[in-house]
Amino acid sequence: MGRGRTKAKQTKVARDLKYRSYSTDFASLERELRGEQYDSDAAETEPDPYAELADRYAEDDDDDNYDRQTG
Repeated sequence: MGRGRTKAKQTKVARDLKYRSYSTDFASLERELRGEQYDSDAAETEPDPYAELADRYAEDDDDDNYDRQTG
């Protein structure tokens, strides 16, 4: 019984996608895909809360410790 209901729902969604017209803002989509921000000045003034942690863990010391323990 469940498969018929599922197929009917999928058919309904497919028809809706096929026949409904959507207005797509391609410029906005392009900005989103490129990772550009809308207000570049605001992004530069806000400090990165993880910058200190990134600097602290930037060195890859874990590999050296692992080699010493297994070697």
